[in-house]
Amino acid sequence: MAPPTRLRPLRSFAVRYVNPITRRFAGWLPGFALLTYTGRKTGRSYRTPINVLRHGNHYVFALTYGAEESQWVKNILAAGGCQMRRMGRDVRLVEPELLINPDPRLVPPALRIFGRLARVTEFVRMRAAP
Repeated sequence: MAPPTRLRPLRSFAVRYVNPITRRFAGWLPGFALLTYTGRKTGRSYRTPINVLRHGNHYVFALTYGAEESQWVKNILAAGGCQMRRMGRDVRLVEPELLINPDPRLVPPALRIFGRLARVTEFVRMRAAP
């Protein structure tokens, strides 16, 4: 288990106030995506706005609140994937993997600095389905 990130105290504020606003445009702006997935316990469909990085045929998501605090991570890992809307296009993502302290080249240099300052050490990587 990774140590808590410095952003963890902001989680409830973001979920309650920031996510409802960013959900409206996250699927259309560069650097953002809107993930759609099914709850493992409820069976409900959820939509989570998130920052995304493309790395070849994979997409990488920084877990700014940590994996323990992110229900979407648990749901996607259990389901084996999700849908993503990015730049107005829908992409099916498969083979989710939780990465702890991954190769630094996975993240651009500017975001590496932010990640170190915020103590972000966990990421999810998924491959785009053909």
